Amino acid sequence: MTEPSYVTAVRESYDTVAADYARRVPGPAELDPVSRTMLAAFAELTASLGPVADLGCGPGKVTAHLAALGVPVFGVDVSPKMIDLARAAYPELRFTVGSMTALDIADGGLGGILAYYSTHHTPPQWLPTVFAEFHRTLAPGGRLMLAGHVGNGEHLRPTRAYGDHPVSYESHLLPPDRIAELLARAGLVVTTRVVQEPEGGSKRRAGTFLAYKPR
Repeated sequence: MTEPSYVTAVRESYDTVAADYARRVPGPAELDPVSRTMLAAFAELTASLGPVADLGCGPGKVTAHLAALGVPVFGVDVSPKMIDLARAAYPELRFTVGSMTALDIADGGLGGILAYYSTHHTPPQWLPTVFAEFHRTLAPGGRLMLAGHVGNGEHLRPTRAYGDHPVSYESHLLPPDRIAELLARAGLVVTTRVVQEPEGGSKRRAGTFLAYKPR
């Protein structure tokens, strides 16, 4: 399959900002209590299910957090420079370059998938492809946690980010109901949905979804 143009933009942009992103974005210990609780719940749900993929792992901070909670996790990211940073920071863990649109993972090979703030750059018309890959690679009974920015359909086109570096990716802030609908259409059963309103220094709503692949 020919790589979608948005994937190329995401790769090039995150290669450009990788070092500053790793320095500026807080690790799990600095997240708000609700976000930390959801990650802990996901870890408890998946610790005994088999390999867990952190898709869009960036510099590996959340991957390492899950590993410390007993999850057999590995990281995947479209940005080679992000993967280089993750490997350097956490040499005991496995990190690979890959795209959510075409994962190099066997059918039913995963006990869990974490997509943590890594799907909002995906245009809505491509989400069915991404969510179909989630369904394909999860084993029956496998668990998904998807978290990210949500909104009312806003389409953002930033030109600079993370230390004022040029970027060409775009962000799509879909309503939580739409995300849940697309997950259901992909064959995943949503069990939990948490929407956090902006507070503190945050400017956007955040949505977290827990789902599973039926047996």
